[in-house]
Amino acid sequence: MSRLKRYSLLVATMGLLVAGAAACATGSGGEEPPIPGTAQVDSIDLLMLESFPVQITALVRGNLPDGCTTIDQIAQERQGNTFKVTITTRRPAGKMCTEALAPFEETIALAVNGLPAGTYTVEVNGTTRSFTLDVDNEL
Repeated sequence: MSRLKRYSLLVATMGLLVAGAAACATGSGGEEPPIPGTAQVDSIDLLMLESFPVQITALVRGNLPDGCTTIDQIAQERQGNTFKVTITTRRPAGKMCTEALAPFEETIALAVNGLPAGTYTVEVNGTTRSFTLDVDNEL
């Protein structure tokens, strides 16, 4: 076999190997759906801005399980005197990732306008903190 034919055969074989590896990495020809999850929350600091009405932000710190996982959404709802905040994550399926924890920090403005005086709890993915409004928080 001539040198040119051997070179052509080698290039064709390499191309098939690369294409096969790419197909294995993405599944059977398409993108796999991302893997959903929730962020691990380690701490919540509540910051009360000196204004009126008062503004309160939650400074949330935690860790994502690996280098591929990212924050997907942050949802907030109030049930009585409890603010429930959920931080969801997403991770690409079938992707090689670093196994080290990836720290994150999110600042979340709480919807406190118009609240009556009282003690409120902020729960973010199972971690809680409380704050007190001494007076009704409305103009």
